[in-house]
Order: sequence, then C-alpha cells, then structure tokens
Amino acid sequence: MENGKKVAIIDYQLGNLFSVKQACTYLGYDAEIVTDGQELQGADYAILPGVGAFGDAMKNLSKMDLIGPMKDFIAAGKPFMGVCLGLQLLFTESEEFGNNKGLNFIEGTVKKFPPKNTDNEVLKVPQIEWNQIFETQQQPWNKSPLKSCRNGDYMYFVHSFYVQPQSGEAILSRTTYGGMTYCSSVFHGNIFACQFHPEKSGRYGVEIYRNWFNDYKK
Repeated sequence: MENGKKVAIIDYQLGNLFSVKQACTYLGYDAEIVTDGQELQGADYAILPGVGAFGDAMKNLSKMDLIGPMKDFIAAGKPFMGVCLGLQLLFTESEEFGNNKGLNFIEGTVKKFPPKNTDNEVLKVPQIEWNQIFETQQQPWNKSPLKSCRNGDYMYFVHSFYVQPQSGEAILSRTTYGGMTYCSSVFHGNIFACQFHPEKSGRYGVEIYRNWFNDYKK
C-alpha cells in the first residue's frame, strides 16, 4: 500500500461507502471503514461520505461518539475530506426539516434548493445529474485537490440541499442549477469537501482523490 498510510472512511450508518473505499484502494491506499473514534485517531487521512438526512446523520455521529474524535483529528492538522452529505455536515446548521445544528467546522448554513427555477418553472429536486464546476476568484485550483480539473469540467451530483459558507474565502468551486449558482466545494485549512461525488465522476474525479492524497504525503 502507498507509503503505509491509513485512510479512515467514517461510517455513521448513512452512506454508500463502497465506491469511496474502492477509489482509495485503486490509488494504492489502505482504506478502512471505521465506526470508532480510536480507529479514526490512528489514521493519516479521514473521509466523511454520506447520503440521507442531515438531522439523522448528526444524531448518529453523536450516538456513536464520533464528533469529538473528528474535531481532534482536524485540530491535529490531518487531511479531512467531506463528500456530499459529508460536506453539509461540516457547516454550522441546516434548514432540512426545521433547524439542525451541524459540526460547525466551517461557518455557514445548509439550504434547500428553491421550488422554482429562475424562469419560474418547477425545479426538479433532488438534482441528480452531471453538472459543471467552475473556478472562483477566492481560491485558485492549482493549489487545491482540483488542480487536475479544467474550468467547466463535469462532476456527478445527487442532492436536494446546498451549502452557503459565511465567508466566501472557503469556496473552491461553484455550480449552477436551475439558474441559481451555489458553492459546490470548499477548501478550508486541512479540510477539503465537495457536494459532488468524485468517486463517481470518472477519471477527473479519481484525480481529485489522487491530488488530495499527494498534497499531504509529507
């Protein structure tokens, strides 16, 4: 395995973990699905994937005593990645089914797509499709896990909610759906997270994982 580095894929009972594990294994990394905080602390990299309801995810993370170990992992400066719901959970709160408190690793809110698009037509939610990601002025891609991507590359999305960071400085890419432009990935300290699924986005998606690993090989 690559440099003997261990990757912890956090399992809180709400995620399709196999495709993430498969991407890590393909790149030569020892990826383990973990449900215990001590296992997480022993890892070199951590990935928080997920699909489903925000509130249920936070309850599971709390019940499984994973929130503290995740905070410690990030505080230690180790590389941490969030994917899809895993991105949304990093934020302060979500509007899903009322108001739910998140991990608050990144300040901001998770919001639901509006019922209609900018042409006043019913917007199909969830968004389930290939859609484009675009570079922002806040962060250049050449210093991020998106360094192998081209402006306007297509990634695979499945979601009904999107994140709205309090500070634009964390925003790494934007995407437009129904005429509305939203944040589709963030890069904040040692945290990288994306709304799209890199592991389901073909060659460029796998390269995102490769870049993320390589940037922290030291």
